[in-house]
Amino acid sequence: MAEHYGCAVLPARPYRPRDKATVENGVLIAQRWILAVLRHRTFYSLLELNTAIRECLERLNTRLLHRVKKARRELFESLDRPNALPLPQSHYEYAEWYKAKVQLNYHIDVAGHYYSVPFQLIHEKLDIRLTGTTMEAFHKGVRAAAHVRSHVKGGYTTIPDHMPPSHRFYGEWNPARFIQWAGKTGEFTARLVEEILSTRPYPEQGYKTCLGIINLTRNYDPVRVEAAAKRALKFRACSYRSMKSILASGLDRQPDNEEQPVLPGLFPHQNIRGPEYYQ
Repeated sequence: MAEHYGCAVLPARPYRPRDKATVENGVLIAQRWILAVLRHRTFYSLLELNTAIRECLERLNTRLLHRVKKARRELFESLDRPNALPLPQSHYEYAEWYKAKVQLNYHIDVAGHYYSVPFQLIHEKLDIRLTGTTMEAFHKGVRAAAHVRSHVKGGYTTIPDHMPPSHRFYGEWNPARFIQWAGKTGEFTARLVEEILSTRPYPEQGYKTCLGIINLTRNYDPVRVEAAAKRALKFRACSYRSMKSILASGLDRQPDNEEQPVLPGLFPHQNIRGPEYYQ
């Protein structure tokens, strides 16, 4: 912010009020000539308050100083204004900085949303500048990508130019290979992977999720993974997180009854109004 406005920041030492005596004196003047004057008045609108403050401030700025025999406004016009820098053309925009590593699908995770960067930067660590409206990614001080900020959690923002020709950075990786790879676990696992890849704007955006599902066989029996995939397809919970939750809670071991249990009906009673009452 200081660089944007052409200023220098000189921090004062803790518990050393004399390091900023001018500032402390300015606070004292404001208390005496504005706050003290208005302390017993009651204001019923912000406009009324600002008008009263402006009157007090005008009297303060036009009041002659004892030593120099000049008013503060006169000193400002003769000394400060001629040497002041012009205001920047644009307002200062607050930004937060992060570090992010480019994933295999040439996207980076920033505040829960995935933004694309040039595929040549896979595995590289980037500096991220995040504002209320934009996301910028820098590689060694050079801006590599810029996007309009999105607040959709888990969503993707992809620029086609960031994608390599035919996604050659994956070598032989393609949707067909993922489906074939998942088929080694079972039919339902392959169908789950196919469903995930078909629902993405770009299939490569689902590679990470599919890899996670396929690698579940490292910690769980393939039979359990296949049963979890069948359950995930049934309930339309096609994600790695759902699969992990099904396996962790043991839902894959529960019998999968095709017929839903029929609940007994309620007996007639004068206090039961029935569905017709709400039509």
